[in-house]
Amino acid sequence: MTKQDKNTLVIGAFLMALSIGFGAFGAHGLKNLVSAASLETFEIGVRYQMVHSLAIVIMGLARVIPPSVKKWTVRCFVVGMLFFSGSLYLLTFQTVWNADLSALGPVTPVGGLLLITGWAYLGIRLLTMNRDNSPG
Repeated sequence: MTKQDKNTLVIGAFLMALSIGFGAFGAHGLKNLVSAASLETFEIGVRYQMVHSLAIVIMGLARVIPPSVKKWTVRCFVVGMLFFSGSLYLLTFQTVWNADLSALGPVTPVGGLLLITGWAYLGIRLLTMNRDNSPG
């Protein structure tokens, strides 16, 4: 296993553990604190974090994916999760903290765009990988 693959697996594993922790907190700790709509927002953040954390773990295990493709895809996923899920987590607590966090609203779609970019980049690079014989 290369150092990059090990690091990718570690990042994915810790992000997955966080998503499970956040999911448990949402299921058990938030019900009495926030509205149903806010809880749903939180759960969307958890879902997207969980899916992309698992994707990062799979990327660490996938030897067929060139290292540079892994690197840029994982970067898009991590920053995308931070922006997308992170902003949703914070927006969930707006009423609890009695704070106006509406400025975070535009951060969420930027995160979503980064997640889409990561998937599109991965797909395009895999699609063209055998054509140009220059993986990575």
